[in-house]
Amino acid sequence: MKYSLTVPFALLLCLSGQAQETANASENPTTLETFDSVSDTVRNKKGGILKEVIITPNQHKKPVSAIRSGLKPMDVPQSIQIIGSEIIEQQQAIRLSEVVKNINGVYVGSARGGAQESFFSRGYDMSANNMFKNGFRFSGGSIPEVSSLEKVEVLKGSAALLYGNVAPGGILNMVTKTPSFKKGGEIAMQMGSYSFYKPSIDIYGPLNAIIAYRFTGSYENSKSFRDNVSKERYYINPSFLFKVSNKTEIILQGDYLKDDWTPDFGSGIIGKEILALPRSTYLGATWSTGETKQATVSGLVNHNFNKDWTLNFNTSFQNFDRTSKGTERIQPAANGDWKRPLGQNKNQEQIIAEQLSIQGTFKTGQVKHQLFTGVDLENSFTEANTFTFSPTTYGSGNVFDFENFDQGGAIPNATNTRIVKTDTNRFGIYAQDLISLTEKFKVLTGIRWSWQEALVETTDLVKNTITEGQKRKDQAFTPKLGLVYQPTKDMSLFASYANSFTPNTGTTLDLKAIKPSIIDQYEVGIKKDFWRGILSTNVTVYQITNSNLAQTAEFKADGSSNTDTSLKVLSGETTSKGVEFDIVAKPIEGLNIIAGYSYNDMRYTKTSGLKGSFIEGDRLARTPANTANLSFFYTLPSGVLKGVSVGALGNYIGKRVGGWNNQIDASLPNGIYDREIPLEGYTTIDLSAGYNWKQFSILCRVSNIANVLNYTVHENYSVNPIAPRQVMTSLKYKF
Repeated sequence: MKYSLTVPFALLLCLSGQAQETANASENPTTLETFDSVSDTVRNKKGGILKEVIITPNQHKKPVSAIRSGLKPMDVPQSIQIIGSEIIEQQQAIRLSEVVKNINGVYVGSARGGAQESFFSRGYDMSANNMFKNGFRFSGGSIPEVSSLEKVEVLKGSAALLYGNVAPGGILNMVTKTPSFKKGGEIAMQMGSYSFYKPSIDIYGPLNAIIAYRFTGSYENSKSFRDNVSKERYYINPSFLFKVSNKTEIILQGDYLKDDWTPDFGSGIIGKEILALPRSTYLGATWSTGETKQATVSGLVNHNFNKDWTLNFNTSFQNFDRTSKGTERIQPAANGDWKRPLGQNKNQEQIIAEQLSIQGTFKTGQVKHQLFTGVDLENSFTEANTFTFSPTTYGSGNVFDFENFDQGGAIPNATNTRIVKTDTNRFGIYAQDLISLTEKFKVLTGIRWSWQEALVETTDLVKNTITEGQKRKDQAFTPKLGLVYQPTKDMSLFASYANSFTPNTGTTLDLKAIKPSIIDQYEVGIKKDFWRGILSTNVTVYQITNSNLAQTAEFKADGSSNTDTSLKVLSGETTSKGVEFDIVAKPIEGLNIIAGYSYNDMRYTKTSGLKGSFIEGDRLARTPANTANLSFFYTLPSGVLKGVSVGALGNYIGKRVGGWNNQIDASLPNGIYDREIPLEGYTTIDLSAGYNWKQFSILCRVSNIANVLNYTVHENYSVNPIAPRQVMTSLKYKF
């Protein structure tokens, strides 16, 4: 793709090394040949002045914030995917789950109650510790705002060396738009099916010679294909860039999200059959309500000592508050009779984090070293409230005769009976070195020491007692070793091994601290660019073995159903194996193509065999064997139809099981407590078309054009249907 840039802007783009932070060039690093060191001109190899800068694609040369160390993606022995603002805009994405459709092997595993979306990669849930925003851990209890994102990065495989306490499978990092000394902006209006309205604004520019700003904001008001379900969201994201000197810059940014939503547990399941109800039927109480508030403030300081050494200091504060009240857990009897259980929740979390790192390049003889070392620390404070109702249900009837369902009386009040406070401190120190033995042979070696301390305090508001649990401390070394062979500059073969240590939060059913999980990860692959980056490919094979996978307990110690996510069971050893294929191409000007296929086989490989244990060889719930994606977006760059755009996005999620994994129970006829819910695979296709004229643009999208029906299943009580065919239109004016 070709962009015309003013020469000063092109110069700034190249010198900053941060192409991902520019408004229109986020997808494509520049291929400038030389810069005049005195004037703001760009020259080719013959010395001629370039009046136009050509920005060409290259998937493996894009700067990636998630790598942190400044290494080129081609030098990193693991798989990386980036979805930039250009694709997000062309796709008209309004949820992170829509962006994730472009990322091979990453998918939505559940959407419990409509409060959040849980993402999985290589069989592992990313929502607890593996979601990041601008390099800092992000609370997965909300639905992130997409309008402020410059790009979404996924670093697959082991990320424990750089990020500490993260689960296997990879991390997802959302990068927000940053200020620019080039003045500009846009206003937009999205409108769609089910009374969807979303105005947004994005403005940026200089305040003076050393300070630039950016402000993005949006408002959303929408109903849903689900009866009585609605959403209202407010979001603002101001940021400032301070060019303190030629060597030092500071970025200050903050954002605030207020999301009012309707708790919706979808349809229900009888036995193993999902209820045959209309997709629009909402089974909850009409007064059910939820509210999420999330705010972050961060500061990033970058100082270049010289061309070889850089210091970074980052700090962040995040506050999360989510409340909800309504009916939940749709579990009708075999004939459809059901009494709606009441539920109320209040969860808070505060995260304070600091990162200090140094990266530098030096040589020992003829051997080049690219060192990255630093420390990070984090304090996380969570508070979870338990509420009880009397009576415990609200209305009753039969789900197959919902028009005659007794909706109940007045809105009931709940009593706060328990408060659980968890104070967790994390500290890590790490060092990583990419050793270039030759131009072709490179070794990535690193080690991290992690320390974590957690204290749980439980307040029983009924008995008026406070119980302080035993302080739990965990510590371990996390090594990583990677080999890279680059026979040519556009090809990289790699292999890596990493051992990581994941402390498990929560307690066992007898309220004892859960042992940590020890994880071994192996990965081999090949990255290849063809025709100077017009086509980029990646093939990766991996194996992840987790010694102790902790999962939320289904039942409490007394045998009653468990709703407390802090009560866990260790499910035994699991092994995740798979292969991934990625393709990114821009064969002609104006055309973007992204394709991928992933095969994952995650199973229990060692269990106790006792009553209640999982079954060896059983595939883990919510992990499809096959996923695939294919998208293209094409804008005609010239001719009579210049500015006309068309696009399509296909996404496939294969067969999987929902509910809970089967357990051993000798008291049953076949010795197995069978509760897995088979779910068929499905494919959704979105089509789009638009037109750009000068500073105006219009883009229309039809999603799920075949009106496919399928479900995301969280355990066996939250069964949410995917959205039906919908239309979305976006009007935009750039200035």
